[in-house]
Amino acid sequence: MKTSFIAFWRRNLALAELGIATNLEYRFNFIIDAFIQPILTVGIEVLLWIAIFRTAENGLIGGFTEENYLAYAVWAPFLGRIAISWMYESMMVEEVVSGSINTILSRPLTFFEYYLSQTLGYKVVTTVFSMTVPLAVSMYFHLPVYYERLPLMFALVIYYVLLVHTMSFIVATLGFYLTRVRSFTLLKNLTLLLLGGELVPIDLMPKALAEFLLILPFSSGVYIPLAYLTGRGDLNLLWQGFFNVSWALIVCGLISYLLWTKGVKQYTGTGA
Repeated sequence: MKTSFIAFWRRNLALAELGIATNLEYRFNFIIDAFIQPILTVGIEVLLWIAIFRTAENGLIGGFTEENYLAYAVWAPFLGRIAISWMYESMMVEEVVSGSINTILSRPLTFFEYYLSQTLGYKVVTTVFSMTVPLAVSMYFHLPVYYERLPLMFALVIYYVLLVHTMSFIVATLGFYLTRVRSFTLLKNLTLLLLGGELVPIDLMPKALAEFLLILPFSSGVYIPLAYLTGRGDLNLLWQGFFNVSWALIVCGLISYLLWTKGVKQYTGTGA
């Protein structure tokens, strides 16, 4: 059993290194992805909230000051980019739709595992570099950020990435049954963007809607970890995020298992 675990660890570590090496190969694209895009996004968000607060009475919106919203605006795009999947989901869909999945089915690892490890490697390297942007801005402007809460915040975000990858896996398995599957990637990512609290903090929404969104797992990608980091929420809210992701993982895991099992049987049965 120990030997199997070591082999599993080495295999997935190698795949994570492959994901890192692949993204560092094109350095200009990496610089755009890790630095230029976050800087532009943060700049737009900050200017937007500064303009909003110029019309705010008593310098408060929803009980929070301009500094609170600037902290949210600085970190929300950063977390949003971690908690969303475009590139590897597109690659997974292409593997299934084109039939090149055969090369992975013949290897001693699962399709889910193969892309999960690469995704995590990609997320880690881009996160390490792009995190310098919100950290530098927060420290320079003395924004209300509790830096000692970063480890628990990242724990929830990484846990949420596992859920996002499972959802991407579900989208990929639809390629066994449907055509034009790539449109589901756009639909899924727009849903995560709108329901995760990246554009507008959930606590600014009507109370009934905010309570409903906090029940869903999508708020664990941006709003809940960011609310915990900036003091808008406490530890209980963070644990709620872990719970929401857990039940969503169980549901999505069962769905993905059923779709994959049936899809692979049909795929191999037709001699593809």
